[in-house]
Amino acid sequence: MSRASVSLRSRNGRSMVYRSLLRPILFRLPAETAHHLALNSLSLLKPHFINNLVAKRFTTSPFGKLGRFGLQFSNPVGLAGGFDKDGVALQPLAALGFAFIEAGTVTLHSQPGNPRPRLFRLPLDRALINRAGFNNAGAAAFAQTVARNRPDCILGVSIGKSKITPLENAVDDYLASFDLVHPISDYVAVNVSSPNTPQLRELQQAEQLESLLSALKTRNRELESNRRVPLLVKLSPDLTDEQLTTIADVITRLGIDGIIATNTTTSRSNLQTANKDVLAFGEGGLSGQPLKKASTRMIAKLYKLTRGKVPLIGVGGIFTAADAWEKITAGASLIQVYTGMIYQGPSIARDLNEGLATILEREGIKYFDDAVGIRAEAYN
Repeated sequence: MSRASVSLRSRNGRSMVYRSLLRPILFRLPAETAHHLALNSLSLLKPHFINNLVAKRFTTSPFGKLGRFGLQFSNPVGLAGGFDKDGVALQPLAALGFAFIEAGTVTLHSQPGNPRPRLFRLPLDRALINRAGFNNAGAAAFAQTVARNRPDCILGVSIGKSKITPLENAVDDYLASFDLVHPISDYVAVNVSSPNTPQLRELQQAEQLESLLSALKTRNRELESNRRVPLLVKLSPDLTDEQLTTIADVITRLGIDGIIATNTTTSRSNLQTANKDVLAFGEGGLSGQPLKKASTRMIAKLYKLTRGKVPLIGVGGIFTAADAWEKITAGASLIQVYTGMIYQGPSIARDLNEGLATILEREGIKYFDDAVGIRAEAYN
């Protein structure tokens, strides 16, 4: 039996245990209750136990070391922002095989977020709708928690605007959060694209975005001392081509280190879930399978607009290695998962890495970076 066949059987076995036994139990609970139960359960487990049970990282990575914005990643798979907002389970999550975790989004002021219920499953679409609203304990508390709980992987921290802060004071709000998380971050992601904080997406307008990112770059230099923290920006999939072109120009001119594409969408088109149920869920960002094509197209556009010179993290609808491969060949040099973790289970990082290694071998591509963007022109 070939290595690929053994690997496929192993992946299928791990996924089936979760999908047939654990997921039905979790899916009987309200979505946010199940999420907190899973996160709290993970936080109680020892990383070496999780690693032996689920992940068992590659003893020799088939990808080599992946150099991205001055950091070295052991594999291309990360956990997206929003899964562990307050950094309470970073070590156990790292033990699942993720090369990097993006914690948060955190805000300067602690805030409860929007009223519950605010997280909904759409199983027919393998999707989620959330309108959490940056519920978190605040950047200061987050930094203290993480200082005691550093993960064994690269740590990104997503920062956003506090709801109580007027839009005209957004820059100062972001700067204060940046000051607090800078010492414990390997990179900082600037979230200007969540649909769940009023007016936040207005910060994607060229003038506002340039003002914010310029201020953060200046502060980054001031705080640099012995190290520079890469700055990334997370964008919405609902931007027009004209807006995306303008934003790409701002990011390129300012020398921003990377782009995360994409956040959730406000679109509700082409869903299998009954329309009355979708309407009952109400407002919020949609993630998962329905976002896959839009996020992949946006990655390809950004790759072409930046001439492949700005590293892209692809996120949106990744459940399998084939989904991840689409993002990579469109232009993503790293990927993140969130909704895929909910539906596929805790072995998803290992499953994706094993699957991508198999695809690279099948395609006859020796070096991972040779695959990045090779199909970008195929997406309009």
